[in-house]
Amino acid sequence: MDKAIVQHIQNLTFDEIQVGDQAQLVRTLRPDDIHLFAAMSGDVNPTHVDPEFARSSQFREIVGHSMWGSTLISSILGTEFPGPGTVYVSQSLNFWRPITIGDTLTITVTCREKYDHNHHLVLDCVALNQDGLKVIDGIAEVQAPTEKIKRPRFNLPDVTISDRELRYRHLLSITQGLSPIPIAVAHPCDVESLRGPIQAAQAGLVDPILVGPEAKIRAVAEEHDIDIRGFRIVDVPHSHAAAEAAVALCRDGGVEALMKGSLHTDELMREVVSKSGGLRTNRRVSHVFMADVPTYPHPLLITDAAINIAPTLEEKVDIIQNAIDLGIVLGLAEPKVAILSAVETVTSKLRSTIDAASLCKMADRGQIRGGLLDGPLAFDNAVSLVAAKTKGIRSAVAGNADILVVPDLESGNMVAKQLEYLANALMAGVVLGARVPIVLTSRADTAETRTASCAIAQLMAHRKREAAHK
Repeated sequence: MDKAIVQHIQNLTFDEIQVGDQAQLVRTLRPDDIHLFAAMSGDVNPTHVDPEFARSSQFREIVGHSMWGSTLISSILGTEFPGPGTVYVSQSLNFWRPITIGDTLTITVTCREKYDHNHHLVLDCVALNQDGLKVIDGIAEVQAPTEKIKRPRFNLPDVTISDRELRYRHLLSITQGLSPIPIAVAHPCDVESLRGPIQAAQAGLVDPILVGPEAKIRAVAEEHDIDIRGFRIVDVPHSHAAAEAAVALCRDGGVEALMKGSLHTDELMREVVSKSGGLRTNRRVSHVFMADVPTYPHPLLITDAAINIAPTLEEKVDIIQNAIDLGIVLGLAEPKVAILSAVETVTSKLRSTIDAASLCKMADRGQIRGGLLDGPLAFDNAVSLVAAKTKGIRSAVAGNADILVVPDLESGNMVAKQLEYLANALMAGVVLGARVPIVLTSRADTAETRTASCAIAQLMAHRKREAAHK
């Protein structure tokens, strides 16, 4: 390694520091600083982390922890003035005004006194904001090092803040102001499948009708302290009957959405696609995962990873149209659709590349409407501008996709589950193309995932109401 490029950290000894010497540090408070400090210290005072509470407080906005500012003083003392080998003896501080997001603090530490007998320094400490107003002042006493120390400066790792609760609240906020919709819940007979719709009801998203063996539902509620008082229960003997009855409630027009409980997906979808009594339309049904990934700038729609195992070209047309329509409901003016394959070039050796090229041309001819399509694209090219540019791909979709269309169910399921379990994505899932939106989640999914999925179903149901009245 070239020693010239290695950064070092070096101290000033007691003898090198004179009264009046000083050092400065400038730092701007970012939202991530507040979240990191709260996570490190455990200080989750709502003044710092709850925007709604903060708006009603004396400061009218989120403010940083005062002690965050004091750590900047410690940073100077430990790394620069005096630096490595310094021992903190005491610190007294006064806090004059709050630190708000975007404030830039200039920390100045000045040597006031020196004591030869114990190598102590007394230092004046002051922090001014960008307007020159005093935020913090005080006095620090340290034992200064007597020997020179020079060490390589360690580069700290990048830290990504994954505020799952904030992303969850943001997702629920898309339905703000909308009334709850009636939803039939098929066989909610375990704790998560029962807690999900009840939690969604408490959030004002849905009015659940619980369809299944009543005794079993009540036993689960009692065991796990879930309050189901006031919710209608349709008593049926088993899961198959629950699927049939829940679909019938939706088909008869009194219920605007369907939700899977603790039964198998095939059991519910068999009733949904039944030609005699199901919820079919002229559009093929398909599933969309919505993934809010901390490392991606906006939510991703992934389709189809749960219903269509190996869709044909014609079936992919409906799958894409369903996803585009959902994207528009979610507020995207023209959803960017990346049709995925293992490569970004068209080759007869990979059917998915042929399908991708055909689908793009079909969109050009108006057979798919409302979205901007490109493909084939490898996953990295779809979500990374750097990867797309490196490979010379010029596209309005590459690197900024809203919708990922996968070649088949296996690959889609793997993509979605990897994002959920390895990238801490907040997931929601809904089936499209039926008469009503269907909340279709895994039996392993949490109540949070089920509630988030209900928010999408509620939004879709209200948009359908609006379209019917036009």
